[in-house]
Amino acid sequence: MSSENFPFEATLKRAKDGDSAALGELLENFRNYLLFLARLQIDPRICGKLDAADIVQETFLEAYQAFPNFRGENEASFLAWLRQILATTLAASVRFYVGTKRRDVRMERAICLKVDQSSIFWNQLVSNISTPSLKVSRKEMEQQLAMAMGQLPEHYRTVLRLRHSENLPFQEIADQMGRSLDSVQKIWVRALAQLRDLVKGEE
Repeated sequence: MSSENFPFEATLKRAKDGDSAALGELLENFRNYLLFLARLQIDPRICGKLDAADIVQETFLEAYQAFPNFRGENEASFLAWLRQILATTLAASVRFYVGTKRRDVRMERAICLKVDQSSIFWNQLVSNISTPSLKVSRKEMEQQLAMAMGQLPEHYRTVLRLRHSENLPFQEIADQMGRSLDSVQKIWVRALAQLRDLVKGEE
């Protein structure tokens, strides 16, 4: 998951030794990853009021405050910790903008599961798109992938979210969206193709 040549373990050690700049480097290294997850998971009811970049920035602020309690030693545990904070931040944004003031632990757990599932989708996309012939570096590719998710039409993102974060069958997605099965399957194919095209460009 780390961008090529990023010294994750050494940077984590520096951060745990109290180097705030090192913690900043750690978080910044995963900005595109979190942006992608936030853009896929941000609640449709608030997407016009709050940008995914704001969600990620709030996640970073929470991570700075909570880092002294982080006990993990590797990248996997760090990413799981970041996803938990992101999920909590997403849930808080829904409470703030939709008006449900009470904290809903079940909602936070549900969002966390969806964020984890979205992370698997991210890994699959990065693996599928990253090829020896790709003209951009992995870091550039991850940045473009995060931006591409934000450029997709809303119904494209909805199909991707329901399919890859909620693991719904195409027929159930079609029922939820009020579209035909054939239409939803075509949207899914086009959404994946557009993501890849936006990242790869002309090879």
